[in-house]
Amino acid sequence: MALSSSSSSLLRRLLGSSPLSSSGSSALRAAFCSSSSSGPSPVLPPPSSIFGDDTEVTNVPPLTTPKLFVSGLSRLTTDEKLKDAFCPFGQVLEAKVITDRASGRSKGFGFVRYASLEEAETARQGMNAKFLDGWVIFVDPAKPREQKPAPQPDTASHTGFTTNKTVGWCG
Repeated sequence: MALSSSSSSLLRRLLGSSPLSSSGSSALRAAFCSSSSSGPSPVLPPPSSIFGDDTEVTNVPPLTTPKLFVSGLSRLTTDEKLKDAFCPFGQVLEAKVITDRASGRSKGFGFVRYASLEEAETARQGMNAKFLDGWVIFVDPAKPREQKPAPQPDTASHTGFTTNKTVGWCG
């Protein structure tokens, strides 16, 4: 194995020896190769979270309502499957998968409503980034529905004829 001069100097500093000799090479192999039987290999503790430590995620918005928004749902997930997945965390009042009006297929998200904020928070922590029907789901607080502005009435006068601006006039 050929090493560059910068790699060689880095290895010397790590091993604490001046030239990279065969004894340094075997020490390196013993430290970093799991198949080597000579010398102890470093044992790393298993990560307790996806971040590799016990830190809590601090940028999660607090719950203000016991309704949760669940995204990343499989097209095969039904209302009943969603309710069954979230029942172990508390009393589920409603579990609804949002479907397309025309095709009737799932849009890939839904809502789950609990009886209390504590149950909803427990469910959010327990089900966020978990698998449901083979897909990873994400659980967030539900936001209130935004009201759409009322349509503006058309103030142009109509004489009974309509004009198609791309082709010409139609009667």
